[in-house]
Amino acid sequence: MSYADGWAAMNLQMPPRVPRTEYSAHRHWELVKAVTGIEVGPDTPMQEQLAASAAFKKAWNYDFHWSIRFFGSNMFGKIRTSMGHAEYATGGVDRRNDVYCPFKDPQEVLSFDPWQAYGRKEHKELVRKAESQYAEICRRDSDGVNMTGMYDTLVSGLIDIFGWEMLLLAAGTDPVAFGDLANRYTGWVQQYFDAMADANIPVVMVHDDIVWTSGAIFRPDWYRAYVFPNYRKLLAPVLAAGKKVVYTSDGNYTEFIDDIAATGVHGFVMEPSVNMAYIAQKYGKTHVFIGNADTRVLLGGNKERIRAEVQRCMDIGKNCPGYFLAVGNHIPPNTPVESALYYNQVYEELGRR
Repeated sequence: MSYADGWAAMNLQMPPRVPRTEYSAHRHWELVKAVTGIEVGPDTPMQEQLAASAAFKKAWNYDFHWSIRFFGSNMFGKIRTSMGHAEYATGGVDRRNDVYCPFKDPQEVLSFDPWQAYGRKEHKELVRKAESQYAEICRRDSDGVNMTGMYDTLVSGLIDIFGWEMLLLAAGTDPVAFGDLANRYTGWVQQYFDAMADANIPVVMVHDDIVWTSGAIFRPDWYRAYVFPNYRKLLAPVLAAGKKVVYTSDGNYTEFIDDIAATGVHGFVMEPSVNMAYIAQKYGKTHVFIGNADTRVLLGGNKERIRAEVQRCMDIGKNCPGYFLAVGNHIPPNTPVESALYYNQVYEELGRR
């Protein structure tokens, strides 16, 4: 059921129910225990955690498994900034206190050459790696639409390499030189998109955090000169190969929805700050769109508000063949279990077409 409904929605063939996904509810261990009955926690061995997560995804009927497993920050080795990481997962297993930056001033950033730092990659090895990762994902989650993809597409890549402080200093010092850097990075990361184009993978997730919750980081004309034209270059071989391409950015990218659509992507993943009604009105019959339910409503624990939030999303997306419900950004481990269970109950009630 999950794959059939998910793939139908991906192809804009309206399934009998609104399909859904979530991004980390399957690692909210108290919720997993409540849904599956499996005793699991942050100290449980990894294989048992994976089995419990898989059982949870099946119970909650994930139709789409969001993934950007293709290398990630491993692409950059030690030549990248570490900004640390706040505690998110239960037990603090993802907390990192290491903070360092190998770049001393904006001029080092603006003169940076990814080819010199990271080198040329062997195409066949990248293809093999992409297919191997995709096969692993499919083994782990055998039902639902699977994919691999790129986390550090462009802006996220520059954030990952330079960190926020150096990135913003460099962008403000010389926006044109910073744009040239974006072009050089695109030329280098194109290797990975070329590999995904040639790999036996049906769906590619393109992740790039191009905005904040408040909106654009840089001047809009900078994006239109250096981000979206480079997206078109990166995606050209992937689209020519017949892959489905779905785009994700955290934050509010409402002002760039049309620019993103024009790059050729087939769908959007969004947080609650994005104007989903605009996407539904303009692209609801031609594109997939995923998410928009507000995690803060679940955190508040008010059932009336939770029902109203699911109803809002259904009112916007239910008549669109490619809409998937999801809570954006996540259902974190501090979400009351009762809130999450009620959210799922309302989804199952309202999700039938």
